[in-house]
Amino acid sequence: MIIDAHCHIFPADFAHRHHELSRRDATYAALFPNPNPRMADAETLIQAMNQAGVDRAVVMGMGWETWELAAEVNDYIAGAVAAYPARLTGFCSINPAWGVDAVREMERCAAAGLSGFGELHSDSQGFDLTDAGVMGPVMEQARRLGWPVTIHASEPVGHKYPGKGKATPDKLCPFIENFPDNPIICAHWGGGLPFYALMPEVPPALTNVFFDSAASPFLYRPEIFDTVAGLVGADKVLFATDYPLISHRRLIKQVKESRLSPDAQAQVLGLNTARLLGLDNRRDKPSEEDAIAGF
Repeated sequence: MIIDAHCHIFPADFAHRHHELSRRDATYAALFPNPNPRMADAETLIQAMNQAGVDRAVVMGMGWETWELAAEVNDYIAGAVAAYPARLTGFCSINPAWGVDAVREMERCAAAGLSGFGELHSDSQGFDLTDAGVMGPVMEQARRLGWPVTIHASEPVGHKYPGKGKATPDKLCPFIENFPDNPIICAHWGGGLPFYALMPEVPPALTNVFFDSAASPFLYRPEIFDTVAGLVGADKVLFATDYPLISHRRLIKQVKESRLSPDAQAQVLGLNTARLLGLDNRRDKPSEEDAIAGF
């Protein structure tokens, strides 16, 4: 079973709305400086999953700054999940800076069949990840719903890239400590947070924390998989591509060529995400739409 824990899909017309969206939303402008951004819709993702043998994907938008854009993409993701229920699990986009409106959007998206929220981008969305007063309402709502949250994380060192931001381990740690009962997925290997697990005070804070491999080839050498598994446990690592940025086959190859044991590979490739999301570990029967897509 292979589950991609971090994919992005967009309405098809986004590819033709670059200048409009750049003006409307700070996150879009930060993440997509190129006027011809790489994007995928739900059908393109399903085809890529079929080709690579990926059973299910968690689909999400970005941490949109504005409610209008977030709601538009949330509706699209909810529609995609409804069309491909055996293949897609959806996370909604919200901005904690909206306050009560963020909680209301979570309620709306839960009713529409979504199962988590993220990816949060604290810099472009304009909130302080360490501020428990700002984060409290959405994290409490997530706890009530049983939702995990995916946080964009970045490294305090290394090369620059669009949307890198400053959600570094020194900010992630207090955020995690403020909400120990919430399942939290730190994207992009948590910006290196697993390396701090060698410090005695860090592992207790990571009880409900997971690290995904989104965009891994752009950030770390392939041995990151067995290195992080050795530091925090293979049960904390989620296979993720950041599709369409990275192909599924490229990341699957890295996992299978790692020094992880076969059991650990199975955990990373899908079992961990299935357990986190409460999914059946067996391969779901494809829907009629999937069969048409060539599943």
